Amino acid sequence: MKRNNTLYTICFLLASMCINTACEDTLSESPDSSYERKDFFITDKQADMAVLGIYSVLPTIYGDKDGMAFPCSDDTYYASGTNSDNTRRDICHYTIRPANTWVDAVWVGKYQQINRANYTIAGIENMDGYSESEVLQAFVAEAKFLRAQAAFDLVRYWGDVPFSTNYTTDYEASYKPRTEREEIYEQIIKDLDFAKEHLKWANDSSSPERATQGSARALLMRVLLTRAGYSLQLDGKTTRPGETLRTRYFNSVISEWEAFQSEKGQYHGFYNGGYEELFKSFSAGILNNRESLFEVSFYYPGTKGYWGTYIGIFADAPANSADANKVMGRAAVSYRAIPEWYEFYEAQDTRRDVAIGRHSWTWNKETGMHEKTDLSKKKGNWTPAKWRREWMPAGYKDPNYTDVNYCMLRYADVVLMAAEAYNETGNTAKAWELLNSVRKRAGATEITARNYKSLFKTHELMKKLDFIDDNDDAGKFRTALYWERGFELAFEGQRKFDLIRWGILKEALTLFGENTAVNTSTNTAYPAYQNFKKGKHELFPIPEDELQINGKLEGVNNPGY
Repeated sequence: MKRNNTLYTICFLLASMCINTACEDTLSESPDSSYERKDFFITDKQADMAVLGIYSVLPTIYGDKDGMAFPCSDDTYYASGTNSDNTRRDICHYTIRPANTWVDAVWVGKYQQINRANYTIAGIENMDGYSESEVLQAFVAEAKFLRAQAAFDLVRYWGDVPFSTNYTTDYEASYKPRTEREEIYEQIIKDLDFAKEHLKWANDSSSPERATQGSARALLMRVLLTRAGYSLQLDGKTTRPGETLRTRYFNSVISEWEAFQSEKGQYHGFYNGGYEELFKSFSAGILNNRESLFEVSFYYPGTKGYWGTYIGIFADAPANSADANKVMGRAAVSYRAIPEWYEFYEAQDTRRDVAIGRHSWTWNKETGMHEKTDLSKKKGNWTPAKWRREWMPAGYKDPNYTDVNYCMLRYADVVLMAAEAYNETGNTAKAWELLNSVRKRAGATEITARNYKSLFKTHELMKKLDFIDDNDDAGKFRTALYWERGFELAFEGQRKFDLIRWGILKEALTLFGENTAVNTSTNTAYPAYQNFKKGKHELFPIPEDELQINGKLEGVNNPGY
């Protein structure tokens, strides 16, 4: 499926002309609107344009450099370079300070997303005929999905944060104290419940760049699993809900999975072309709404995307700009893969050479061609490789940027989330079945409790993973899931948050930091494990500017900052 260019042109025009209501707004800034709500929300088309205005915030968060650093430095990858930069390296290596400019940029972006959503929801709900219009209710459902997504990121990035479902129109209304995360979770779930009831399932004509019922249900599954897990509280303690609540959340995850088994929900599944072709299609800009449930679009005029450049396989740009229309652009590569993960995959597992790149591309100005360089013996130069220049169409608009979308939700993740919920509610047999469906697509060996040791206790580093109790079948599955979510979803923005909700981020960082080949007696390229402090780095600091401006925060930052 090709992108609809008209859709993104409309969205860009909207974002720049019609509802600049949240272009500058955080909770501490006043928005400047060129249209009063009563004058704008008249027709279905205007309502649609307002929703598109919320979507237009997403690429500024998830593809620009600042947003890409947020999931980094888990046990699968890290930032290249260790000197302090007040941006990505400090985030990735856990030397972050409240003045970090990228943290501030994401904070601002998230509140822009929420404020635009609040404006749009109220505007459409007050339109004539709203209560009888399925079209208008579907637009509100999209807006509520986007508000829920922003709120969820705020909670897992910063914990208890200022939050409102009302559009802020002046400075005084913008100042808010923290809202307890459980209250925010309730609103997130309420929004997603509305979204899933008023959005249609995807079909052959829908685009993953707009929310569908599958998007809402998948995000809800992620929210519920996160809520059931560990999180850092303001008192510096890391806690999780009691077993009764956890079981309720897991059962809700299973209910959402069962909806995917309905006649219309079964439209979603694994990409027919296989794992490698799936990621080739992402790089090539092909929309696949079967496995891809929701993508952040990078085809808006004026936006900049870094999937395939900052994160990808290294590539020189040609010296002559005349070559721009026939060769690949530049990929500077700011992140490195933990090389041991390459060894953990089975040789026949197709995900291995998709996920981890062991080559680079150098421009030969004499031949006017890129030349491939083998890096298999240089483990410190291996990179995340799911998005890469070599899979993109020849030619580029700018040597440093791409139009590659960020896939936020995909079907394989839904399957693994359901498997986790089944295991935690006592149905480990069903959990193995689902996990193995993911492995089957990749050509990996089916795993059970019986052959568990032969698959996950062979590599010396795998044997050292002792922070998950595997003395029973449920524990063996948890260990298998630890590896499987890494194999399947590495570098896609979820790993760090998996480790946090499982309560093992520090342990995982230490395991790999103490054993990886990239850390030597003379050079620690991956220092995250040395700097990470439990009870602090599970959350980001509230940006310094926000603390100074918003007096209702009383100058109190997150624990340890």
